[in-house]
Amino acid sequence: MQQAPIQSELWRGIKGCIPVLLGIVPYALVLGAQAAQKGLSVIEVPLMTGLNFAGGSEFAAIQLWTSPPHIMLIVAITFLVNSRHLLMGAAIAPFLRHLPKRKALPALFAMTDESWALGLSDAKARTEQGMQPAFSLPYYLGTALVFYVAWVGFTTLGAALGPVLGDVEAYGFDMAFPAVFLVLMAGMWKGFAAARPWLVSLVVAALTYLFVPGAWYVAAGAVSGLIAAYVLAGDDA
Repeated sequence: MQQAPIQSELWRGIKGCIPVLLGIVPYALVLGAQAAQKGLSVIEVPLMTGLNFAGGSEFAAIQLWTSPPHIMLIVAITFLVNSRHLLMGAAIAPFLRHLPKRKALPALFAMTDESWALGLSDAKARTEQGMQPAFSLPYYLGTALVFYVAWVGFTTLGAALGPVLGDVEAYGFDMAFPAVFLVLMAGMWKGFAAARPWLVSLVVAALTYLFVPGAWYVAAGAVSGLIAAYVLAGDDA
């Protein structure tokens, strides 16, 4: 089947991610406001969000931020929070095998929860339609570009407006992204059998959260999900 032009695929990715911005914008405002309350300036906030570009770990870093900051503690917690990308990368890796490393590695660098969910969902839909390659890199990069610009821009705006808005969590903004992400995941539901690794990951993460202090539940959930996916794949073969 003939591939669509690169420009049209980029535009399709940009349009496809616009509804998800309803979750990113308030989430970014919350982070920016919290960073400002911790003493980060309007210049420092976009530097943090633009260079790191990983919302969950940025929230963790801000919660741990002191003056002077405990660098090694923040680095360790950031690693634990971002370890969920192990599971996400393993899920999307089969769709990237046709790409040379010079394209696959930047694609993985730009991977966020949102771009991963949209890219994976689109790849699976294209597979069902018999389209090859299933993974559309321009579509994926289109979503990633919008998320990057929105994330950096609105965290900066949140830092600027934080002193005026006060406690933005009181408005419930912090629940917007989890709600949108649950909707994205629901769109990829293919039955209980395919969701078993995610269920294992959820249970292990929840138990670790209850009984082990710190952010170890993130790493425990990611690793257990990878192991479950490997074991259950053998059962399905």
